[in-house]
Amino acid sequence: MSLLDPAQRSARGLAIQAEVTGQPAPAPATLLEESWRDFVFAEVWSRPGLDRRARYLISLASAAMCNGQAGYLDGYVRGALASGTLSLAELREGALHLAVYGGWSRGAELDRVTTGVAVELGLPPAQTAPLRADPWDPAERSEHGAQEFIKAMTFGGPPPVTPYFDAGIRNFVFGEMWCREGLDQRSRRWMTLVGVAESAADIPIRTHVHAAMASGNCQPAEMQEFVLQYAIHAGWPKASVVQGAVIEMSRKVAAGLPFDG
Repeated sequence: MSLLDPAQRSARGLAIQAEVTGQPAPAPATLLEESWRDFVFAEVWSRPGLDRRARYLISLASAAMCNGQAGYLDGYVRGALASGTLSLAELREGALHLAVYGGWSRGAELDRVTTGVAVELGLPPAQTAPLRADPWDPAERSEHGAQEFIKAMTFGGPPPVTPYFDAGIRNFVFGEMWCREGLDQRSRRWMTLVGVAESAADIPIRTHVHAAMASGNCQPAEMQEFVLQYAIHAGWPKASVVQGAVIEMSRKVAAGLPFDG
């Protein structure tokens, strides 16, 4: 049996923390800070099962949604921008996406921190496409939203019989936001998964977990890593609910079964 060296773990944690946050990592002064270094960064962020871009997106969304210390979100934004893992334009798109799945106040928090870090780094304003640049036909927009729903979720969406379904889901969420080219679908998927996980709502969690894998955006092994990465900011009890959904939906997808409620 080989033994693991705690000094090596701590050194690895400090190095990864500096990479992830884009600034030198301070020596921990408390037991909690020590756990950030020795577990969160040294062990979780170094795991090979999920790429660095995905871990950033999950952590950005989780830090913005979980009402934790603002410095964590600031560090993730700085690290993502400084390393080139995410662009400023992608973070602007991410703030819009997070607004839908976490509420506009949470999206605004990510947008606010992004602005501050961009100014600090001396970055020029991001070039993003407007929500709408030309007039549109309402019926075509609704139908486009319905088709985009199927593309993202892999099953037919709800009929437009209420303002929530029509103006909300079909017209804006899928008719305008999911189809924007400023952020790829796989990236949107990670932020969505955090949002639905935070909702603690059974159907959104299970449908989006299933869709993430059925669409091919996320592999089952990556979804298992997602649960661990999400747990850092959300806590193990919330993550345990998502873990159950991942196990259940992985079996369905492996068997070629659609989501059936």
